[in-house]
Order: sequence, then C-alpha cells, then structure tokens
Amino acid sequence: MDMNSDKAAKAAKKPNLFLRLLALAATAALVLGALALVVNRERFNLDAVKRWLAYRTMETTETGQAAPLTHAGGDKMSIACLDSGILTASSSGAHYYALDGRQYAEQVHPLDNPVLSVSRSTGAVYDAGGQTLFLFQHGQECTDLTLTQGGNLLSVRPNDSGWLAVTAQQSGYKGAVTVYDAGHQPVIQISLSSTFVVDAALSPDNRTVAVATMDQQGGSFYSRLLFYPVDQKEPSAQVELGNTAVLDLDYEDGQVWVLGENQLLIAGEDGQTLGSYSFGRNYLKGCDLGGDGFALLLTGLYRAGAASQALIIDGQGQAVHSLELSGQVLDYSAAGRYCALLTGGQLNIFTQALEPYAQLPGLQGARQVDLLHDGSALLADSQQGWLFIPS
Repeated sequence: MDMNSDKAAKAAKKPNLFLRLLALAATAALVLGALALVVNRERFNLDAVKRWLAYRTMETTETGQAAPLTHAGGDKMSIACLDSGILTASSSGAHYYALDGRQYAEQVHPLDNPVLSVSRSTGAVYDAGGQTLFLFQHGQECTDLTLTQGGNLLSVRPNDSGWLAVTAQQSGYKGAVTVYDAGHQPVIQISLSSTFVVDAALSPDNRTVAVATMDQQGGSFYSRLLFYPVDQKEPSAQVELGNTAVLDLDYEDGQVWVLGENQLLIAGEDGQTLGSYSFGRNYLKGCDLGGDGFALLLTGLYRAGAASQALIIDGQGQAVHSLELSGQVLDYSAAGRYCALLTGGQLNIFTQALEPYAQLPGLQGARQVDLLHDGSALLADSQQGWLFIPS
C-alpha cells in the first residue's frame, strides 16, 4: 500500500475545522438576523421590500407615481385594486385592468345601483336590489353568477380564498344567504322566514358565515348577528345587537366587526361581545374595516358637517389613536397596517398608530383612494387611475 496515498485519503476524510466554524457562524448570523427582524419588525420597513419586489419593473416618477391608465369611468363609479389588477364598477358596468393599463375583461351592462366589493384575490360587481352579479379574479372574469331560485341582491362579500357570501331577498322568505366555494358552487343556503336578512360575511377559513338579521321587537327594529357553520343550517351562536342598524361587516381572525350608525361592535364566534365603541354625541362620517386588527373611523361634530376627527379602533373597541382634521376628506381607506386620507390637495398615508408614513401633494384631480396591504395606494379621478408607491 502506498503510504502517501493513505495519508492523503485520511486527510480528505478529516473534517475541515475552518469550514465548520464558517458554517456555524453563518447559521448563527441568520438566526440572529431573523430574531432581530421579529423583535424590531415595527422599526424595519419590510413593506418597502415587498413593494420593491412587486413593482421593481414598473417605471415611476420621482414622487413614486406610476403611469396612469385610462378607465371607462361612468356615473356612480368606484374603483379598487386586487392582487392581479384594478377593477371599476359604474352605472355602465364593470371593467377589469392590468396594472399596466391593459384591459383584462369588461361587462358593459346597465346597473342602477352599482356596488364594488373586493377581497385581495376576488372582485364582485353587482346591482344592489337587482339580479346582476359579475365576478373577477386572476386577470379574467370568473363568471356572471346566477342566483339559485332568483332573488334580488342585497350584499355580496368575497373573502381572500375566493369564497362568497351572497345575501338576497327570496320569494317565500324574508331573506337568504348562499355560500359559494372558490369554484362558485353553492355550499349552503340559509333561508329565513321569521326575520329579515340584511348582510353576511364569511370567515377567512371558510368554515363559518356570520349573518346579520333585523326585525321588529316592541315597536322598534332589533338586530342580531347569527353564526352558522357552513355544514349546518342552525346557528351555533348569536349576538344581540339591539336597535343597531348594520351598515357594514368584516370577518377576520375569529371575530366579526359590525358597523352601526352609532357604534362599532366586535363580536367573537362564540357569541361573546369582545368590545364596542360608541360614537356618543359625534356623527358617523365614514369607516373602513379593512385594517389588520383595527378600523379607521371618521366622526364629526355636526350631522351635516365634514369629518372633524379620525380614530383608530382596536379589537377591544378602544379608540387607541386619534387625529384632528382641518380639511375636507374626499376619500379614505385602510388595509394591512396602514390607513389613508385623501383631501383636495394631497394624499396622506399613516401607520395604524396614525403616525405619518408617506405623503403625496399636488393631487387636485384625485377623488378616490384604495389602499393596498403593502402601503401603496391606488388613486383615481373621473378618467384615470394610477398607483402611488412610497419609497
């Protein structure tokens, strides 16, 4: 046996201490870096990284504005941004665009009361009080859903999984809620004859639908929130809402946010009230329930006046942050960890603590804003829409 070759073989099998130490140091650095990101996640602007990854090929101006796209406009127009594009609804129908302005799909159809309802993945355009409903997703129109047994639409709410809760008037009943899965097949229909159904929202895990009802009790109207598992037609829990008229719903993380004309209430799936915020002597001027674990609430001192205060309401129904308003708010939005206020001259984006995050002045024409979860914003006027991407 060659002694030199035997020594070389042993040397090759012998672990390299330097490489082991280098690997250990790299692993420790990764662990410490991940720990630092978790501990200091509020200080690090991770959403800026997400925006860079999402929009790195998009050309923007020095102020962070992308090239505008021309939309179809129309009376009663509303606009929103999905993960895959921009959707508009108006009295003339629905139009779906890519972020670069290409038109994905359209439905030219007269709508008396056009409503746009979106989740991060799915957009629904429907005619409130009518029977027309169009769904858009992943750069195309999914279907023009026909309700089983007809009915007049009251509310359509998609969740992030693409499931739908459709509330409609139905012959022979005071109201009905139909749950559709991501393939737009009916999963369950809840038809009630003893009380009116006014709205419904699906849980993020698609297991439960919260149904808002209203009826008369003692000469005045009375509302309830009923929780139905989607595999049974009897409620598992209910929340008494009293004489609150339900104006909006949002279902997230095991709780439902209920907006009324004089209070904001948060209820758990077990029927317990987790918190509520009373508007007191102030008047409701606007509310967006799209924030992660918070609501953006606008109130005013006078019934006919503009909003004078912006509030952040947390999951316990507490007003944890407030901002006095001096100018007229044209539009507002909340998503992810951010909220936005659009005035006649500029857009202000805040964190959920109402701390300034980004500002875009010189917006004399913009009239609508839709905030995205990463902190960027979709702005629109009567003819164009464009993205603002904070640096």
